[in-house]
Amino acid sequence: MELLYIIAPAYNESDNIRKFIDDWYPIIETYNGNGNSRLVIVNDGSTDNTYEILQECAKTRPLLKPLTKQNGGHGEAVLFGYRYAIDQGADYIFQTDSDGQTDPTEFHRFWNLHHEYDAVIGNRPKRQDGLYRRFVQKVLLLILRMTFGVKIPDSNAPFRLMKSNLVQKYMKKMPKNFNLPNVMLTTYFSYFHERITFVEISFKPRQGGKNSINVNRIVKIGWQALGDFHNLRKHLND
Repeated sequence: MELLYIIAPAYNESDNIRKFIDDWYPIIETYNGNGNSRLVIVNDGSTDNTYEILQECAKTRPLLKPLTKQNGGHGEAVLFGYRYAIDQGADYIFQTDSDGQTDPTEFHRFWNLHHEYDAVIGNRPKRQDGLYRRFVQKVLLLILRMTFGVKIPDSNAPFRLMKSNLVQKYMKKMPKNFNLPNVMLTTYFSYFHERITFVEISFKPRQGGKNSINVNRIVKIGWQALGDFHNLRKHLND
C-alpha cells in the first residue's frame, strides 16, 4: 500500500475550486492507498468563500482534506501542505495548483515512473500563462545555473511527484516560510544527483479568478530570492 497525498494551495479560488475538485478527485480515488490517500487543498487565508466551498465538497468526498491557514503566500502554503503530508505518513507527495492550468489526465504518466525515479517533475516547454512569466522563468533558470551549477529545464512547475522522505530531507535546508520551495527542491535534487526526471506537460492559461502573484510581487520575490539563493549556496553541504 502506497499513500499518495496530492497537495494544492488555494487563495481566492472560488471561481475554480469546484471544477478543480471534480477534475482531481477521481485521481485520488484511483490511487487511494486503501482509502488512506488524500487530496489536500490548503486554503491560504482566502478572503472569498473558497474555504466554505471546500468544506461543503468534503462532506461527500471522504478523500478530500481541506486545510486552512493565515495568508502567507503560495510558497508557504505549499510547505504547509508538505509538512502535513509527511506528518500523516504519506509515501508520495504530488503538488499541483488549484487554478486549472494543469491537466489531471497527465498524472498517470508520472505515477508510472514512481518506482524508477524518486522525483518526477513537470517541464512546461509551451506554457500559456504570458510572455512575462516565461521571461522570468528563463532568468530564474540562468540564476540557478550560475549560483548552484545546475542545468534544469523547469525549476518551479506545479506538477511534480516526489517521495515524501526526499522532500523532508531537503525541506530541512530551507527556511520554514521560504517563498520558492519547489525551486529549491528541484535545485537540491539536481545538485545532489538524486534520481529525478523531467516530463513535458501542458500548461493552460488560468481558468478563472485572478492571479494573486502580480508583476510587482514577482519582482519583490525575485529580489528576495537572490539573497536567499546566496545564503543557501553557502550552506549547501551543511
